[in-house]
Formats: sequence, structure tokens, C-alpha cells
Amino acid sequence: MDKKVAFIFPGQGAQYVGMGKDFYEAFSIVQETFEEANDQLGFNLSKLVFEGPTDELTLTKNSQIAIYVMSVALWRALKQELPEIEPSVVAGLSLGEYTALTASGRLSFKEGIDLVRARGEYMYEAGIKSPGTMAVALGMKPEEVSAVVDPIEGVWVANLNCPGQVVISGTIQGIEKAGALLKEKGAKRVLPLDVSGAFHSGLMEEAKERLKAKIDEVTLNKSAIDLVMNVPGNFVSEGDISGNMINQVVAPVYWEKGVRQMEEKGVELFIEIGPGKTLSGMNRKIGVQGKTLTIEKIEDLEALSQGAINGVT
Repeated sequence: MDKKVAFIFPGQGAQYVGMGKDFYEAFSIVQETFEEANDQLGFNLSKLVFEGPTDELTLTKNSQIAIYVMSVALWRALKQELPEIEPSVVAGLSLGEYTALTASGRLSFKEGIDLVRARGEYMYEAGIKSPGTMAVALGMKPEEVSAVVDPIEGVWVANLNCPGQVVISGTIQGIEKAGALLKEKGAKRVLPLDVSGAFHSGLMEEAKERLKAKIDEVTLNKSAIDLVMNVPGNFVSEGDISGNMINQVVAPVYWEKGVRQMEEKGVELFIEIGPGKTLSGMNRKIGVQGKTLTIEKIEDLEALSQGAINGVT
């Protein structure tokens, strides 16, 4: 394929019961991916993903590993069916960064399972120990949001995903106070997010320290595929990857900046691989010039295959 392609992978919140079931039923490589995960985790992840219940799947300690395994499974199916579609760059939103590391060959699936499972558990436990929440402020610039929330104790800017959308994170009391002030200062709306903790904030400090010990044990492979990471919102060199993975738990996610960097480097086609269409929606709001396609259902793979054959992708 002569177009410059980016593979992008979703983060927590994209999960739903039954995600990827059509792929699981159609491709042995997807079944094998889940069997590998089930064996390593010591519980039946595929049963939880395909049968639920929803409230169990939504728990941070389960949703992160479920999205990671599902996204890797869909990426493997894509790679098997359309090997000619190769990315020049990969990126992932928050948790999705681990899928990007696996898809670029830097992180093995086996080690990825261990790290993502640990990350989900540590963040879940930190959320119980230091209760917090997140909200999205609509219709304000990042600097305007920062000016309001920075002076509030226990509140941080967490995600800069696309224009007009700034996610804040912090204590329940702090987010309540910030929400009221942001509306006063011109936010169109401040919507609560359905999360079990204050992710990408100082309340995750303990999770960060625990995860650091795990990440320090892992040796990442070198890769010819470029990687854009959340913490700098930019292309990174191999030596910076581990530090960014560790800091990402408490640092803001510069997603929009990262997407713009990929565009500047000539990416013409973004392929979102995994459950949901969140990143495709963000690309629209960012105003990405190239195409964004999703691989979530089998018909998506068929459409991509037809496009590749006809040279229109």
C-alpha cells in the first residue's frame, strides 16, 4: 500500500459485552488469542467479554485487559487477512498505548497481558483507596480550563482529546467545585464520566509506583514502526518509552496533539482497531484531512479488503 498508514487503538470505556464476537466465531487466530489470554490470566476472559455481565466487564481491572486482548485479536486478524496493509506509525489512547506497543513488536503479547492486568488492578485499587472521578468540559480551550482548575486542590487536566473537549480528573468534591466554576467561566456543559477513579491525575500516584516496578522488569524490543505516545503527544525515541508508560498513569493525555503530529508526518489513512469508534469520532472533530476507518466488525475488514483491492483505501 502506497499510503502512509497509522494504526490507532482505543482505551478504557470502549468495552461492551459481545465485542468482537463475530471475529471470534470466524477466525481461529482470534480464538487462539483469547485462549492464550485465558490460560495466562487463569480465568475465562472470553466468557466475560462475550456474555458479561456488563457491570463486571466495566470494572477497571477487567475492562482494560478485555479491551487489550480484543484489540490485539482484531489486529492479528487484520494482519493475517491483509498483510499488505502495514502501519508506518502506531498510537493508542491511554490503555490503547499497550496495544500499540504490541502491534509494533516492542512488547510481547504475553508481557502485555501481565502489564495490562497489573495496570488495571493497580488503578482500580488506587480508585478505591483515593476515591475520585472525571468529567469532560465542553466548549472551552485547554488553557481556559487549566486557568480554572489549576488553583483547585485535587483537580487536574487529564485528557486533551479533540477541540472543545477537555477532560478533568480529581477528587469527587474537587470535580464538583471545578464543574460549577467552569460553567460560570463559559463551558457549554460539564458532563460526568462513568469511571471508577481519577485516572491521569495525582490520585493515581500509588498505581504509578506499583506499575513502575513491573515495567522496569520488561525489556522492550526495537521496532522500525514509529510510535506516538500520550505523554509528549509526539513521536518518541526507544529510550523514552518506559518512562512515558510509567508517567502516563498520572500525566495528561495529549491525544489531539499526537494525531496532528502524525498528520504532519504524512499519515493519510488512520485505522482504528478495537471496540467502538471513539477515536474515529475524535479524528472528525480534530479535522483530520485523510481517511479514518475502523476495524470492529467483520464487514469493516471486508470493506477494507475491497478498498485495498480497488486501490481506493
